[in-house]
Amino acid sequence: MGYRTDRQRVEGLGSAKDGTTDWWQMRISAVALLVLVPLFVFPLARGLGADYDAVRAIYQNPFNAIVAILFFITILAHLRHGLQEVIMDYVPGKAMLTFALLTNTMLTTLIGVIGVFSVAKIAFGG
Repeated sequence: MGYRTDRQRVEGLGSAKDGTTDWWQMRISAVALLVLVPLFVFPLARGLGADYDAVRAIYQNPFNAIVAILFFITILAHLRHGLQEVIMDYVPGKAMLTFALLTNTMLTTLIGVIGVFSVAKIAFGG
């Protein structure tokens, strides 16, 4: 017994079989961010208003550098996935949808690479 209408059976419409995976990925990244945000914000807050050398000293600590890199990767993956859901729901037309999804992926990846590079440069004393 199926829950699809005759039209859905003929046109092959129905579940895309990936909704659960998307849901779990968003939840896992959200839980990871619950841990990473405080670990990232507290050292960042200590460096606010400090001079350049003090901020470099904070992020030359390996723990703070690793947390910052994990924070950038996780929050941008979460952002990309969330924006992808919004784009897929609200952008009409196949060409515009493809352009929007590609732009979303490229921008979040670019921002992530810049963030990771910046933290790595500070951590390794560049």
